[in-house]
Amino acid sequence: MRPDLKAPAPEILARFAAIVGEKGALTAPADIAAYLQEWRGLYHGRTPLVLRPRTVEQVSAILKLAHDERIAIVPQGGNTGLVGGQIPFESGGEIVLSLNRMKAIRAVDAMGNALTAEAGATLQSIQEAASAADRLFPLSLASEGTCEIGGNIATNAGGVHVLRYGNTRDLVLGLEAVFPGGEVWNGLKTLRKDNTGYDLKSLLIGSEGTLGVITAATLKLFPRSAEAATVFAGLPSLDAAASLFSSAFEKAGPLLTAFELLPRILIDFLHAHLPQNRDPLSAPYSWYALFELSSPLAEGLAERAALSILEDGAEKGIVADAALAASQAQANAFWGLREAASEVQKFEGGSIKHDVSVPVSEIPRFIEEASAAVTTLLPGSRPVPFGHYGDGNIHFNISQPRGADEAAFLARWDEVAALVHGIVLRYGGSISAEHGIGRMKAATLETVKTPFELASMRAIKAVFDPRGILNPGKLLAQFLPSG
Repeated sequence: MRPDLKAPAPEILARFAAIVGEKGALTAPADIAAYLQEWRGLYHGRTPLVLRPRTVEQVSAILKLAHDERIAIVPQGGNTGLVGGQIPFESGGEIVLSLNRMKAIRAVDAMGNALTAEAGATLQSIQEAASAADRLFPLSLASEGTCEIGGNIATNAGGVHVLRYGNTRDLVLGLEAVFPGGEVWNGLKTLRKDNTGYDLKSLLIGSEGTLGVITAATLKLFPRSAEAATVFAGLPSLDAAASLFSSAFEKAGPLLTAFELLPRILIDFLHAHLPQNRDPLSAPYSWYALFELSSPLAEGLAERAALSILEDGAEKGIVADAALAASQAQANAFWGLREAASEVQKFEGGSIKHDVSVPVSEIPRFIEEASAAVTTLLPGSRPVPFGHYGDGNIHFNISQPRGADEAAFLARWDEVAALVHGIVLRYGGSISAEHGIGRMKAATLETVKTPFELASMRAIKAVFDPRGILNPGKLLAQFLPSG
């Protein structure tokens, strides 16, 4: 925590609590514990107060008081972030601002293909509201039952459908937000075109709560698919995965909704620890592709395209075996394997994780080089690379050697990350594909951005948050506030 951001005095805490009322202010250790720990246990923070406003007016009053008194505020959504951006520092001087009571679906416009929701609405509740209007909101994450749309937007979340629909940034039409000093910006537009200068909403998307607090959003909706074909394919090599993706993209075009890569070691973990997740194929293979095709027309087009892709793959020797889901339940079972990928690694001890992206054409070479480098550095360690092949986003995780000391293994995190990130950058990739920067990668960001880029980011921060009260030390490790 920066030294100029003082810990709140008791009378200031009382003023904050009065804004939200007794039910909106939490101080008891048992009540605030859930807001202070990241779900993987990497970050444990402290705070004297958790504020849970119900209205944008309350958020405005909170940020005005925080700005006036130079009190640090940590915005928090569903607390599902993976880089520590939503957790206060251990100093205990920051106040957590949780949006989880602002969860209303304000409007659904089926004809205009738009939905407006408050920041605390869960992703699942937004999907269900869209479905009730016979529409689709395509953002899909394993944490969709608990993650909140404000956090999704603040981190520019990705997910399994980026290939077809884009990142969260591509799904936002307008925002409502509150800035330090209490200014409320109502930019909840449904316009598809608005070419009137700088795009304020794009600055807020991915800003990780460092520029303003998002309180509501207007989102794009799409037609629901009338049919889908879901395939789980066994592959002999990474090069086969590359060839299969290329073939699927060429043959299916816009029908290709998702294309995920899984290694055999992940299936072995699932068998050992979550045996309800069955292997869809009768024999083991080095790699697997889970892909989905969908069509707005119920004419069997998706299934025919999937079969064509598989037949071509079998002829070329790039598909060793495959299962085409015969029901929605079977398709859900296939996707269950992918959704359990993060959870199951916990059972194998320590896991050093990287959320990176490289050009799609370089995925096989990157995985091979990074895996060799990591196992040379840490003999016996087990690379578990998986993720969104179609958009180049690989979760390059490393499980500890069997029987190793977990704490000693995790103590090598920074060393391993430097090695992996160095390889990523040589391939023209990014150190953060969809999880953001937060606390975990703030120092690393300083080494991969140019001086011009860093100066520009700091200048933008200074315009919106001149006193540096919003999420200090996250995203931008170094920021010197003005008066």
